[in-house]
Amino acid sequence: MGKKPGSSSRTIGWPRLRRPARSPPPAPMLPIGGSSSPPNNSNSIIVGGGGGGVGKGKKKTGGAKLWMRFDRSGRSELVECDKSAIVRRAAIPARDLRILGPVFSHSSSILAREKAMVVNLEFIKAIVTAEEVLLLEPLRQEVLPFVDQLRQQLPHKSPFQGAGHMDEQDNETHVSTGRQWLPVPEATEGLQYDLPFEFQVLEIALEVVCTYLDSSVADLERTAYPVLDELARNVSTKNLEHVRTLKSNLTRLLARVQKVRDEIEHLLDDNEDMAHLYLTRKWIQNQQSEALLGAAASNSIVTTSPHLRRLSSARSGSLVTSNFQGDNDVEDLEMLLEAYFMQLDGTRNKILSVREYIDDTEDYVNIQLDNQRNELIQLQLTLTIASFAIAAETLIAGLFGMNIPCTLYKINGIFGFFVGGSSAGCVLLFLLVLGYARWKKLLGS
Repeated sequence: MGKKPGSSSRTIGWPRLRRPARSPPPAPMLPIGGSSSPPNNSNSIIVGGGGGGVGKGKKKTGGAKLWMRFDRSGRSELVECDKSAIVRRAAIPARDLRILGPVFSHSSSILAREKAMVVNLEFIKAIVTAEEVLLLEPLRQEVLPFVDQLRQQLPHKSPFQGAGHMDEQDNETHVSTGRQWLPVPEATEGLQYDLPFEFQVLEIALEVVCTYLDSSVADLERTAYPVLDELARNVSTKNLEHVRTLKSNLTRLLARVQKVRDEIEHLLDDNEDMAHLYLTRKWIQNQQSEALLGAAASNSIVTTSPHLRRLSSARSGSLVTSNFQGDNDVEDLEMLLEAYFMQLDGTRNKILSVREYIDDTEDYVNIQLDNQRNELIQLQLTLTIASFAIAAETLIAGLFGMNIPCTLYKINGIFGFFVGGSSAGCVLLFLLVLGYARWKKLLGS
């Protein structure tokens, strides 16, 4: 058989064509902290950074950290992103990521940016936008309750869930921007009881943090009172060491509660900062502005549904001017923050009550020690008076012990009377000095 033209016995090294990257399928829910094990699917972990594609078996790039992304419907996925990818995705300054770093691990701050809200509350470090949440270090033991709460509450609270399946009548009161159906302000009056997405996340974060701090205070109370009662009964080095450790833990816990409380109080004192936290409001404004600009260019509002009626110019103008209830309306956020401010204030009062109990116990112990010290001083004073009286008798005995001629030496039986008389004189001297000390109130009764 002859060889076909172009064929060869050697394998020709043609350049290998690279397949186009497939978009990753929707990541399954990872059962973090649950009983079932996560599925063996590498697509559920996305390596973000330079390319942002799916990384199968790819090593963790330098500076990349593990994040968990939640959308409005509660779907979550684990992603690995570096700082530049997070900065581009959330449109925040790079310095805001330092707030979420280990240096500010126990600091508390809630920062408002143009398109995002940076939340650093104790162990919860997240970046919240109007459409998603990026949670840092989601596999930490303290963060798992927050992850569970997001999965449980977000699908039930999101007012935009199921927006694509509205009926024909509901579509008449919504404006299409090409990406998502947006409610007209007149139609959102019935939805105003639902908080915006970012406030739902903030509420869950505050609830988890306040619950954690309350449980820490409860544990501290259960440990503190028995230790303090034991110290009041028995002042020892061991009990004093336990109280010292207790006071240091209480001081650290009070500082953590105070930081969260001060941050909420700072927001409540500034309405402008609270207004900047309304990300959904600004997001809807931008979407409506884009829709109105397109409508102004074509002199009509372009509709994607044949059943959507044309909006009047007065109603169209209200889309931009009316922002649910106005740009400066912060009543919802103010009520939310006030509720948790009062809860944190109650937690702080509990800690202060424990500290007052510690101070009272220390005062009681000091009073006990002072009383014992006074008793020792009184005993020392009594022994000093007795020593003075004995010293007087010793002086008399020393004087008669000298080899000096004296007529008393020649009297028979004088020794017993002399010793008895001198001893009685010493006792009388002791009683006189002791009575004088009691008269001057130097000794207790």
